[in-house]
Amino acid sequence: MDLESGSHLNLAKKESWRTVLVLAYQSLGVVYGDLSTSPLYVYKSTFDEDIEHSETNEEIYGVLSFVFWTLTLVPLFKYVFIVLRADDNGEGGTFALYSLLCRHARVSSLPNCQLADEELSSYRKEPSVPDPSNPNKTGSRLKSTLEKYKVLQIFLLVLALVGACMVIGDGILTPALSVFSAVSGVELAMSKEHHKYVELPVACVILICLFALQHYGTNRVGFLFAPVVITWLLCISTIGLYNIIHWNPHIYKALSPHYMYVFLKKTQGGGWMSLGGILLCITGSEAMFADLGHFSQLSIQIAFTTVVYPSLILAYMGQAAYLSQHHVMENDYRIGFYVSVPEKLRWPVLVIAILAAVVGSQAVITGTFSIIKQCSSLGCFPRVKIVHTSSKIHGQIYIPEVNWILMILCLAVLIGFRDTKRLGNASGLAVITVMLVTTCLMSLVIMLCWHRSVFLAICFVIFFGTIEALYFSASLIKFLEGAWVPIALALIFMIIMYVWHFGTLKKYEFDFQNKVSVDWLLSLSPSLGIVRVRGIGLIHTELVSGIPAIFSHFVTNLPAFHQVLIFLCVKSVPVPHVNHEERFLVGHIGPKQYRIYRCIVRYGYRDAHKDDVAFENDLVCSIAEFIRTRKTEPNGVNGNFVNHDEKMSVVGTPSTHLDGVQMCEDNPEEPKIVSTSEHVNLVSAKLMKPRKRVRFVVPENPKIERETEEELQDLMEAREAGVAYILGHSYVKAKQGSSFMKKLVINFGYEFLRRNSRGPTLALSIPQASTLEVGMVYHI
Repeated sequence: MDLESGSHLNLAKKESWRTVLVLAYQSLGVVYGDLSTSPLYVYKSTFDEDIEHSETNEEIYGVLSFVFWTLTLVPLFKYVFIVLRADDNGEGGTFALYSLLCRHARVSSLPNCQLADEELSSYRKEPSVPDPSNPNKTGSRLKSTLEKYKVLQIFLLVLALVGACMVIGDGILTPALSVFSAVSGVELAMSKEHHKYVELPVACVILICLFALQHYGTNRVGFLFAPVVITWLLCISTIGLYNIIHWNPHIYKALSPHYMYVFLKKTQGGGWMSLGGILLCITGSEAMFADLGHFSQLSIQIAFTTVVYPSLILAYMGQAAYLSQHHVMENDYRIGFYVSVPEKLRWPVLVIAILAAVVGSQAVITGTFSIIKQCSSLGCFPRVKIVHTSSKIHGQIYIPEVNWILMILCLAVLIGFRDTKRLGNASGLAVITVMLVTTCLMSLVIMLCWHRSVFLAICFVIFFGTIEALYFSASLIKFLEGAWVPIALALIFMIIMYVWHFGTLKKYEFDFQNKVSVDWLLSLSPSLGIVRVRGIGLIHTELVSGIPAIFSHFVTNLPAFHQVLIFLCVKSVPVPHVNHEERFLVGHIGPKQYRIYRCIVRYGYRDAHKDDVAFENDLVCSIAEFIRTRKTEPNGVNGNFVNHDEKMSVVGTPSTHLDGVQMCEDNPEEPKIVSTSEHVNLVSAKLMKPRKRVRFVVPENPKIERETEEELQDLMEAREAGVAYILGHSYVKAKQGSSFMKKLVINFGYEFLRRNSRGPTLALSIPQASTLEVGMVYHI
């Protein structure tokens, strides 16, 4: 699997109309699974208790009008025509908006940002260029205010985390609601006393199977997704059209906004509370923006406007047409979806509905994995194991620990509630909260990133914010009837995220304040007992300058280090992807003869990390390329960046930078190489396993100097001897005099998360046999 090339497959999205149409077809199975299954439970949740279906049809006409205009204004106008344009270099979602704001207003929560990061090609991309003749003074003042006040930066981070936590909560609630609503079709085939004993076990079995199959990845069954959703949309639209023609051809009149006023006037408080059920018609709308990275803006727009939107409108109109002619229901639960399906088609439709619910649930679960990976990359979630299930689509990932936690919570919610009403109340609040967060962040993007007027941003917030606030209030009022679940889940995940982020930030501040100067390292000499041993020593650190305290602690207790020393910093930057040509930032520490280097490896929050062997080769080759080109490389955008006492140069990864230095092993036939000596001690050869010979294939032009060749040969000899990873094993404690809350967060919260999350050796795919951990207590 080539993760380096796999992370940039989305660059050719606009090649042709054929490509766009193929992406539009594929998006139906990934993006719209959740949104397309909403007709299963919208009317049932709306008419559950708050309002009744009367013979005047004012209630059903009002609900249909609300559904039509909600679908038109929120998914169609807000997301398809406006929010999709706010992509972060092709990526979407709450963190994409937050990433845009971090770059344009310098409010990033990442502590180790550098000026060199702003020279990344993906960092500088802006959706629009400000007009010099009409400067946005309000946007400039807002930018200065955000950069000046730390409280506002924290508030912005918390707002993004709230959106992320609600997405995770939706990943727990939506599978339970969708699957349970689809399975509820068996109620028409048996009595009410018996069907409740069938629905719950069947739904639980389907959910267990769904989560158990996650480790295979969506790419294994992805070819089934789009046909299932298309079949489901064709099914509900055809049935809806039949119901319109057969039962009430004049149902289109109910689309008038007048019926919304009549509905609220007649039902009053009950009608307002029933909006929590109507809200469910737009569940899954956020997926259009969140899954933008896998498709293109145009493909998602085409799929929604030509297939999804018309099908959903016909489905809701068909249900309303049927209910407008059937006022007396035999049972109170028969207001749902399946009652409007012709009797001969109910069982086939039941099977298709269950498959569509599984597809929709799969998309939500995959989206939850993606948001957790983004949070972890930006230092807001504990380290977890991330398995890439596709060699072609980098976004298809699987997180085992999170998967099983989601399954347990999903089953607990389903077994605890056992009805669509409370599940709908819980899911609705999670959905509308994410939309409110998107609206707030989007208004800032309009001013800071698009450089539009404050009037336009205020209009956006007032128009869409008013609609969403109305639905939010209707969902929040049902706090005791299920709406407390997403709030409780979000609070738990918020505490986890903020505690981890706070502890990580304080730990970095301790490292930065206690770092050792480069002069101290250069003053070490053999006269003090310091010796250099064969091999490469990789010292992992989060610092981008200076020497970490953990290394001075190591040298003080063991006065020796390797002949080639590399201070390695693997960090995230607030962009979705870093081009492989700009991955490494390499520089010397001290004079060249000391053979001490600093290497900063930059990843975007959606980039995939390579395994240990490939990463080692890329690292060594990048340093070799830096050695070869450091004199001839001109200053400029990709030239040298001054970083305190070091000069850093951008070096690409060798796997995609074929005109640079390449590495080969045990292949003596390569031309034009710089290789180590072939003299082998015969006695040691009998006792020891022969080492692999390492060779660098150096381009013929320009010709390298003698001094550079010696430095390359020293690097190869060290690579042959092996690589040792030196990591710090920190024990974090709150310093004396800290407040009770800080002691609670650091000594118990952060320490508990650190002990139960994956260690750096596992998270970075470091081989255990080559790892040396140095313990140190951090008093922060």
